[in-house]
Amino acid sequence: MWDARRNRGEETVTCIACGESVGRSEAREYDKYGDRWDREGKAFEHLCKTCYRELCHQPRAELEALLVESGAGDAREAFLARYGALVEEEYGPLEEHEP
Repeated sequence: MWDARRNRGEETVTCIACGESVGRSEAREYDKYGDRWDREGKAFEHLCKTCYRELCHQPRAELEALLVESGAGDAREAFLARYGALVEEEYGPLEEHEP
């Protein structure tokens, strides 16, 4: 009844972090909205197992929306400027921290 995972075949997916092409069985699904269990109508992106292990697995409730609003994936300088402005607007002034 629940053999869907074994019947997927060995399709190839591309890791969104490093760009490596790996077999689907060697990858992990990534849902940018943080809800990979609600599968209806979704197309998942993938991470290779190495990149998946390196992720922070802490809750990210507001992060994804902030990245989307900031234009993540656009030109780096424009994205960073929008991201900084939105973070400052939402959480207050950014401060430099000495290591």
